[in-house]
Amino acid sequence: MFCSLSSRSVNNFLMTGPKAYLIYSSSVAAGAQSGIEECKFQFAWDRWNCPERALQLSSHGGLRSANRETAFVHAISSAGVMYTLTRNCSLGDFDNCGCDDSRNGQLGGQGWLWGGCSDNVGFGEAISKQFVDALETGQDARAAMNLHNNEAGRKAVKGTMKRTCKCHGVSGSCTTQTCWLQLPEFREVGTYLKEKYHKALKVDLLQGAGNSAANRGAITETFSSISKKELVHLEDSPDYCLENKTLGLLGTEGRECLKRGKALSKWEKRSCRRLCGDCGLAVEERRAEMVSSCNCKFHWCCAVRCEQCRKRVTKYFCVRKEKRERSGGGGATRKLKRKP
Repeated sequence: MFCSLSSRSVNNFLMTGPKAYLIYSSSVAAGAQSGIEECKFQFAWDRWNCPERALQLSSHGGLRSANRETAFVHAISSAGVMYTLTRNCSLGDFDNCGCDDSRNGQLGGQGWLWGGCSDNVGFGEAISKQFVDALETGQDARAAMNLHNNEAGRKAVKGTMKRTCKCHGVSGSCTTQTCWLQLPEFREVGTYLKEKYHKALKVDLLQGAGNSAANRGAITETFSSISKKELVHLEDSPDYCLENKTLGLLGTEGRECLKRGKALSKWEKRSCRRLCGDCGLAVEERRAEMVSSCNCKFHWCCAVRCEQCRKRVTKYFCVRKEKRERSGGGGATRKLKRKP
């Protein structure tokens, strides 16, 4: 589980980092966890769906690849840590941190001034950088890639901040406004980074780059020429359709996909084609009866009594074509019991 991974990463830092940072460790662990949960949400209907094996941040501890998925894991984890530290600062969890009022009173734009209580994103950025970047001890191209993507995650938090304003004037005339910056919902940060993932830049470097001072200089020059807002990767992604035990990939066989639903996005509606059809698999329909508690009523005193409601649902899964042919292509029916 990622909890153990994030805790181990935090502990690795705390063994060498300033003891004063111990007060931030629980926020760092919670932020890293929120990053991984967002990763799983963003890739729920992709061939690569943020599996557990992909969640180690240190390149020397298990995250072997240097592809665009690795880039996203670093960015969203870094963003999660910064976001949580910034939010907890605003909530008053830390004695040495409060609102960012450094620009209060300054002209921000036509008709408005900086004021109020901005979320202290500078604090979150500085502390998260100390924690997350400390996990990267190498000096090669992969280390440079990871550090670049860590920074891209932090830039994503800053780039999605929302300006909130309050009007001032006679009878609500809004002659002037005071404005401050607030964190968005973390989902917005995840969506922003998912778009960056699709546009990630591949950096071509010679094999073994980083073994000499000259090569390290070339690596630094290469990465410094790329915008810190962009995700970068060194390797192409493997074929996620197929199982690959060496890489810890399960393939898409057996994965659920979506076909129908009122609130489905275009990406979700195309999931059966992406996970099944384009991977040479068939779509199998399975019907199930879900049993759940419903129409619950409170009876004096003191009990809650519920009815048992049954609902038929249809789900779709990716299966091998020969398996579907043997089963005749029909949908299996089974009961699913859901706890109240």
